[in-house]
Amino acid sequence: MVQETQESMPDNACKDGLDQEAFDEGRRLARTVALNCADEADQVGDFVQANGLLDGVTDFRFACRIRGYEGWQWAVTLYRDRELEKWTVNDSVLVATGKSLLAPKWVPWKDRITADDLSVTDSIGTDSDDPRMEEGYSQRTPPEEGSASIGNGITIDQKPIDAEGGDLPAGGDTADGDVRPSDKEQAPTQSAGSAQQVSDSADAKENCEDVDEVVEELLLSRRHVMSPLGRSETSKRWYQGQHGPKSLSTKTADGNVCSACGFYVPLTGELGDMFGVCANKWSPDDGRVVSMDHGCGEHSEIEQPEPSHLWIQTEPAYDDVHIDVVEKNRRNHHAQVELLERIAEEASQ
Repeated sequence: MVQETQESMPDNACKDGLDQEAFDEGRRLARTVALNCADEADQVGDFVQANGLLDGVTDFRFACRIRGYEGWQWAVTLYRDRELEKWTVNDSVLVATGKSLLAPKWVPWKDRITADDLSVTDSIGTDSDDPRMEEGYSQRTPPEEGSASIGNGITIDQKPIDAEGGDLPAGGDTADGDVRPSDKEQAPTQSAGSAQQVSDSADAKENCEDVDEVVEELLLSRRHVMSPLGRSETSKRWYQGQHGPKSLSTKTADGNVCSACGFYVPLTGELGDMFGVCANKWSPDDGRVVSMDHGCGEHSEIEQPEPSHLWIQTEPAYDDVHIDVVEKNRRNHHAQVELLERIAEEASQ
């Protein structure tokens, strides 16, 4: 049982008009309330402090001695009626302090689960706003003949127009009856401008074809592809894993890395600069992504060890000259019958 000790009231309690006698009375009532809340009397420790809150309200704190609640405190809130000079109980609760033993911060399930927690039959899907994903590339349409690209996939038709913005025929009379010069009589500057536009159109068409070729080769026309962040996280995870340069098998390879192995199949795209797939059925990394500086003892350039002569396996020898005669013990098949006959004969006597 905790012994009661004389405690001095805090300064903020003095400001609320409490004298020492009223303070001691409230402290004893608060301890009684805390003892009623606790399962055992020794779970309530010494008085810690008292904090004056609103008018007439005081918070009394006691140390908590419940196992597993180190650093916690019993908090009993009392109200003092000045006219009646009486304490009443508002609340009692266990509160944590800066030195309390607390549970770890709660982590949502989707952030707590790891890849090792999933089995082949589990399916958690992919968030629509997953930063590892981005939209794929759509096929670009090259500009049509007779038009020129002005950037961002926008093309304009190459048609002659007059000063008022109307279309003119390729040659012949104008609206005023004047004869329009033929194409061969155009000014040199106009011819140079047309040639430049045709050249730009051809370049734009060639660029579109190059882009479409890359999109088709890397399968970038899918609905979603990996973003730069996704590729960076993947490279880091693969490189630092058991199929990277720091694995135990790399040390046993004696400098024979995967990039020089005949069974190494490089990946395409950005990840192909660092990784490939092992295709050696005798390797522990068969069918797995490995880094270029990874290695194992089944490298294609490692020669097989020479056969050892420490143990010579001889052919089995059979002795077909000598014959060992083994006497077999005769089995008595009538022992049980004779036993029954003897028992019956003794019984008849």
